[in-house]
Amino acid sequence: MAIAKLPDADLEGAEESIFSEINVTPLTDIFLVLLLIFMVGSTLAVKKAKDDIKSEKSQGLKVNLPSGAAQEIDPGRKSIIVGIQKNGQILINGVAVVENDLDRYFQKAFDTDKETQVVIKADAGVNHGRVVGVMERAKQIGLTRLAIATKGG
Repeated sequence: MAIAKLPDADLEGAEESIFSEINVTPLTDIFLVLLLIFMVGSTLAVKKAKDDIKSEKSQGLKVNLPSGAAQEIDPGRKSIIVGIQKNGQILINGVAVVENDLDRYFQKAFDTDKETQVVIKADAGVNHGRVVGVMERAKQIGLTRLAIATKGG
């Protein structure tokens, strides 16, 4: 803080006045440094959050999704149609089967043609896990061409 005596050219005998001012330059420097620290810190925090999200998305099941609209199954290939009804009954090509026999049907289809398509027609109320379980059983046998039938529109 600077203290100075004002010139008393006009005021002879008047009391001395104190003139003081605050130097704001160091204060401004501190604020600019703090601003810089916050900017760098927030940039690093955003980058870390993006990396975390990216790593979460890359974990789990790898799926190669087709681009564009839904693809039709190849009508020239041999297909096995697996129906799963809401009550849990499983149909293969329209014939009711016991779930334990499912592997046998898949193995027979695989032995006939290794490129056999498995088309799953599941009722809308069927549990997702049940559909995935049927798909996994087909995949374990070696049938890799899997499709899920949907209602158009």
